[in-house]
Amino acid sequence: MSRAFVKEDAAGDDVLVPPRAPLPVGVANLVTPRGLRLLRAERAALVSERAALESSSAAEATRELAAVTSRLEGLEARLLSAELVEPRSGAVDEVRLGRRVTLRSEGGRTLRFTLVGVDEADPAAGRIAFTAPTAAAVLGRSVGEQVRVTLAAVERRYAVVEVAVDEAD
Repeated sequence: MSRAFVKEDAAGDDVLVPPRAPLPVGVANLVTPRGLRLLRAERAALVSERAALESSSAAEATRELAAVTSRLEGLEARLLSAELVEPRSGAVDEVRLGRRVTLRSEGGRTLRFTLVGVDEADPAAGRIAFTAPTAAAVLGRSVGEQVRVTLAAVERRYAVVEVAVDEAD
């Protein structure tokens, strides 16, 4: 077999660590209480993992340690810039971070989601980042207000029909 296809020294390869969810330039790193708890728990887990790798004599530990250290550095930067938004403050019917929002279209279609920080976003679970187009369209609005949401060059109109504090916060 040709030596060109054999990896002899994996430890010398660059470590690729996927970046954290992007935060637009000039936009504050807003987080919910739940989001801050999740970030702190992630940091604790990474610190524990790094300590275990530092005491390991396994050959692949060096590479894994570099990846964990890189992830931890990105996480520390995100934690330092975090600005906590308390969902229970402000008007009870105002769309804010940490609040569950229900929208209804003119055709009767209903959308429900919770506005969260970028690191906490999970669209499949109904948690969208405050930087997403739909979230940006409703942020600061109140029950009864009409909003326009443009996605993929299609504009839709919705009414804000309910706003509630997310029970996770």
